[in-house]
Amino acid sequence: MKKIWIIFLFIISQLVHSQVKKLYSPLENAEQKIDSLLSVAQKENKFVLIQIGGNWCQWCLRFHQLIKETPEIQNIINKNFLVYNLNYSKENKNEELLTKYEFPQRFGFPVFVILNQNGVKIHTQQSDYLENGENGYNIERVKNFLEQWSPIMLDSKTYQK
Repeated sequence: MKKIWIIFLFIISQLVHSQVKKLYSPLENAEQKIDSLLSVAQKENKFVLIQIGGNWCQWCLRFHQLIKETPEIQNIINKNFLVYNLNYSKENKNEELLTKYEFPQRFGFPVFVILNQNGVKIHTQQSDYLENGENGYNIERVKNFLEQWSPIMLDSKTYQK
């Protein structure tokens, strides 16, 4: 009887686990998805923020949670960026795209790549500079990173008198 309960609990946990939406999708055509985001970015005068990582990455999930739970960061992102979570896992390392973006995985995960509206990589940000010790991210550092790489900050008109 004990074995039956263990098997039953295992099956239930697998069903529940499979129903949870994953942040990163190994099966998604990432290049196609980024191209469609770039089309929208051009129309909305936004940049594309690519968060590279995987569902296996605790710090990737923490960053996503920070965005969801911090209205100030949500506002900065909504105003300036379209966000894409680019999968890196044993199922799909997206090696062609990472080569195109000059191997950002060398900085660990998550790592952030910012593309302008034309798809040109303008910045790669390793996440450890945004962390706050061992338990999460520093909100002020994250805000500063996002604001400093926003479209308005890279627009020459911002600095003309």
